[in-house]
Amino acid sequence: MTVSTLRVPDARLHFEVRGRGPLVALVGAPMDADAFAPLAGLLAADHTVLTADPRGIRRSVLDDPARDSTPELRADDLHRLIAHVDAGPAVVFGSSGGAVTALAHAQAHPGQLRGVIAHEPPLVELLDDRDKLHAQTDDMVAAYLGGDVIGAWAAFMAQADIALPEGALEMMFGGERDPQHVADERRWFAHELRGTTRWRPDLGLLRSAPGLVVGVGAESAGQLCDRASRALGNALGLDAVVFPGDHTGFADDPAAFAPVLRAVLARL
Repeated sequence: MTVSTLRVPDARLHFEVRGRGPLVALVGAPMDADAFAPLAGLLAADHTVLTADPRGIRRSVLDDPARDSTPELRADDLHRLIAHVDAGPAVVFGSSGGAVTALAHAQAHPGQLRGVIAHEPPLVELLDDRDKLHAQTDDMVAAYLGGDVIGAWAAFMAQADIALPEGALEMMFGGERDPQHVADERRWFAHELRGTTRWRPDLGLLRSAPGLVVGVGAESAGQLCDRASRALGNALGLDAVVFPGDHTGFADDPAAFAPVLRAVLARL
């Protein structure tokens, strides 16, 4: 594995490259490179695998920490990283906010791509209840920035239709926490969440993008990102590919996730 940084306008991006073969970029937002490391290790047997920390998250440092992170900015970062690695056209696998980044990249830089796999993008703008959802997002951001961390996460999970056991939020987000995790979390609420969920794809551009695949989790049925992903697929005339697990199946069980992803990669 090679670990390096790339200077881009207003930021220095941390990135990692593993393996050799056709280029695959694994993209998250706000998830950093470490979340994809186990999956990247499996794919590196026969692929060149690029992972990175998104701008402003963990080791990717901004010149202006107050600047918002938009899908367009993150897509430009991805464009520069792929060009820097210089391993041929890429397949980009993006999950959650990273899937929005991948779609924005497909719209802006289709010539860099062999394909795009958008796994559970939170494309709220494609849903009929978007106005209600945007208002809820504004409220949860205000709650977080006002100091109600548990309340903000409870609102987020309720909006996402993700059920957790009683007391789980307190265990996850209460008490003593890693300062870097808290800083990344605060940045996501303050500078990334609204811009990501308010991004509206250009369906005309995506129809002409190479190898577009929409992915959903087998255990995500009915959740917000499942609804948004299927709305994207319906708008583009694409059947969703079902991956193992839920919204974070690639991180929770990479050994089960990798064979399905490999099968999709083989078609692109």
